Amino acid sequence: MASGEDAGFPPVAALRRDFLWGASTSAYQIEGATHEDGRGPSVWDTDGRRGRIEGKDTGDAACDHYHRYPEDVALMQRLGLAAYRFSVGWPRVLPQGRGTPNEAGLAFYDRLIDALLAARIEPWLCLYHWDMPQALDDLGGWTNRDSSQWFADYAALVADRYGDRVKRFATFNEPSIFTLFGYGFGKNQRDKSGVEAFHRGIHHINLSHGAAVDAIRARVPGASIGAIHNVQPCLPSSPADTDGARMADAYWNRAFPDPQYRGVYPDALQAAVEPLMQPGDLARIHRPLDWFGLNHYSPVYVRNAPDAFFRFDFGDRPPGTPVTPIDWPVDAPAFRDTLLRVSRDYGLPVYVTENGLGGSDKPDDGGAVRDDNRIAFLRAYIAAVNEAVAAGADIRGYFVWSLLDNFEWDAGYGVRFGLVYVDYPTQKRIPKASFSWYRDLIKSARAAA
Repeated sequence: MASGEDAGFPPVAALRRDFLWGASTSAYQIEGATHEDGRGPSVWDTDGRRGRIEGKDTGDAACDHYHRYPEDVALMQRLGLAAYRFSVGWPRVLPQGRGTPNEAGLAFYDRLIDALLAARIEPWLCLYHWDMPQALDDLGGWTNRDSSQWFADYAALVADRYGDRVKRFATFNEPSIFTLFGYGFGKNQRDKSGVEAFHRGIHHINLSHGAAVDAIRARVPGASIGAIHNVQPCLPSSPADTDGARMADAYWNRAFPDPQYRGVYPDALQAAVEPLMQPGDLARIHRPLDWFGLNHYSPVYVRNAPDAFFRFDFGDRPPGTPVTPIDWPVDAPAFRDTLLRVSRDYGLPVYVTENGLGGSDKPDDGGAVRDDNRIAFLRAYIAAVNEAVAAGADIRGYFVWSLLDNFEWDAGYGVRFGLVYVDYPTQKRIPKASFSWYRDLIKSARAAA
């Protein structure tokens, strides 16, 4: 592997011979075509229409992946990806979230999956990446216990349609993030109704996860099923903030993996969740799983906040902490330690399903996009994967976030995570320097294996 290291690649000697190299995206962030072929609105369409996104951006066009997926699959093939994680847009295949399926929407994912398989790229299908159908949100969304049946029916539809070709399924992407930020921060944190809605959301999402696992198992022989969680070290901003750090860890890192993978809620949540429990709920949540999906970007520094309903809030990081262009701390050793913790605590193979650097990349005068900071970040963090494996963690794959620059939620189009630059007015794709670096890393790692 000496030549690879000389080329600026991290050591990968500890990784398995069948280590899986991939990239991730999500439906609403790249597809566009929000008003085409019978798709229904999602909660993000509503937020965009109300001007709640930075720059008044919307996902209406995004990366136009709905029409340009053959070009994007060709880019994946150029990268040498073994796997591609994408999500199905719930409102694209079920415009009202339930009821009559939308054949045109279902057919789009048929075409995408077939194109991936033709390119010898394994499809990893995530059922939910934050795009709740607006029609279901109007009925209470995840705060409504009926959501577990809505989600089970949706999972059954997807499994029936694609299970002949897709074997890797994830139920949810980052449930802690869309609950923490959807029900909490900056939104009436002292409002008791907010506390109740927040905990209902947690419990009903966990029930929905278990129901979806059962629906997929019943329909897809040989399915390999997991869930994807955002796990970040929650560190006290000062020695006095340890209580806040413990609460942050419980809500951010354990509220979903612990019941899903271990059959228990964290102690810090027990009193709040207990009134929502019905007999057999934990058994319904704790279904057999095959792998743990880990999304990781940076540590989170928190402080005690007794008056907030989470009882913690964001705090100051230590002076001099290196940060990314969007001000997220850079700490590759924390990533190594997180990998070791997750592998130890949950006892299943771990796949890194998101990791990457957000910036404000743009082409230079010659049209090239030099993102050396992203390359340095990926080099350090992939080296941390190697270190974790050498220390005993069972890590089976790495999916970079993201294949393409895209709609980055509340930040709109102002933040770019992609290996491929997207010129949004023209939809031109320009592979960045990191694209070539990642391609060559994959090639070098395979040769070393």
